[in-house]
Amino acid sequence: MSEFDSIDQALNVESSIVEVDDTPSSIQKPEQKTDIKKDYEYTRANLYSLIEKGQEAINGIMELAGEGGSPRAYEVAGQLIKSVADTTDKLIDLQKKLKDVEEDVANNKGPNTVTNNAVFVGSTSELQKLLKQGFLNNNKTQD
Repeated sequence: MSEFDSIDQALNVESSIVEVDDTPSSIQKPEQKTDIKKDYEYTRANLYSLIEKGQEAINGIMELAGEGGSPRAYEVAGQLIKSVADTTDKLIDLQKKLKDVEEDVANNKGPNTVTNNAVFVGSTSELQKLLKQGFLNNNKTQD
């Protein structure tokens, strides 16, 4: 008799208890460089495909615009040309981004600066006394 029998009956299901292995398994982290390279190649192939399809669409709409002389067809052609040009720019940006990512991975950059913050807790008169003592101590060591 389980504590969930009433729920099982209400839902018309049969429950079972499953034991779970709690030992941690060794999960291997995939190599980051191969993932970056795969993503780059996939994105590059997609951008090439989009550019080619865009060029085909431009050729088709230019034929329609020439035959019909519709201003709307020319407007659409202009938008398609701009879209293909933007996609080719993205292809060049992809090269730069890959280079930046590879440099970051190669350098394994961490934070370049360390900030040490000193906090004084006390009154202004105590701070003045400490500052005067510090100046006096510095002047004595320099003499």
